[in-house]
Amino acid sequence: MRDLGAGNYDVLWKVPAKGDRRLGLYVRLPGHCSSSEPKSQFVAGAYIERWRSRCDETLTGSRISIDGLAATRTDVLARVERADGTSQTLRLTPRSPVFTVSAAAGSGDVMKTYFLLGVDHILLGVDHLLFVLALLFLVRNWPRLVGTVTAFTLAHSLTLAAATLGWVHVAQAPVEAAIALSIVFVAAEVLHARQGHPGFAARMPWVVAFVFGLLHGLGFAGALREVGLPEHAIPLALAFFNIGVEAGQLLFIGAFFLLVWTVSRMGVAWRAGGHDMPTGTAWGATGQLAIPAAYVIGTLASFWLIQRSYAFWV
Repeated sequence: MRDLGAGNYDVLWKVPAKGDRRLGLYVRLPGHCSSSEPKSQFVAGAYIERWRSRCDETLTGSRISIDGLAATRTDVLARVERADGTSQTLRLTPRSPVFTVSAAAGSGDVMKTYFLLGVDHILLGVDHLLFVLALLFLVRNWPRLVGTVTAFTLAHSLTLAAATLGWVHVAQAPVEAAIALSIVFVAAEVLHARQGHPGFAARMPWVVAFVFGLLHGLGFAGALREVGLPEHAIPLALAFFNIGVEAGQLLFIGAFFLLVWTVSRMGVAWRAGGHDMPTGTAWGATGQLAIPAAYVIGTLASFWLIQRSYAFWV
């Protein structure tokens, strides 16, 4: 929502759509605002509306809500751009579908909003998490894990920034297919390593993590471009989105090892290749789970590869 001055506002509303059906979410402005007839269109899986609103009173202190949001499982990114170039950016949820327009936006709003967007994106991005999980099965100790995760972080940070800022332009469809292929590759390398034939990825996992991390960064950038960046705080929003991605990634890694460590400490015997899982060690338990996990990860990623490649060509 952009302030044009003299009580006039340009409103842009974008919701997910499939074919000619859209998600039933609607913007409700204060009662002292009147709106023109919206211009709408379906574009690339989204329904976009644009209209002009005239408000008899200032919007500062007024409440804007998203009707229908409480009945969904999605979030909404709301942004009010003021005439002075500053903006207010918030993340609305089904539990909190209303916000109050503030007089001035602090950097804290931008940091919080984009940090949470980054956390949500990585935790809801199953393909990214499976890639990280496959890497965990490929490494054998903590120094290798630190090096591998650091390389992945550095790589996707570079391409996320480059693509979001418009320095690199890559079509999203082939990127998504390539991400699925990267998961298939790492899953196959896990199998080779556990069967006594370690390849390049097992010997130098941080190199593989860096190379494929460049691809995953382009995938993150696609999601960030959909929600947009506040013009007055692009570096801040970009940085905290990336920090949120990393926080979600570390949360996932920590939860995985906590689960495996808990199971191993309980002395539960897992069968893989006819051997009992060693108890009391998370790395030992991870080793026993590697082969069945690699088959599951590789199979799912292969399905994604076929599905995304087909969608790319049709």
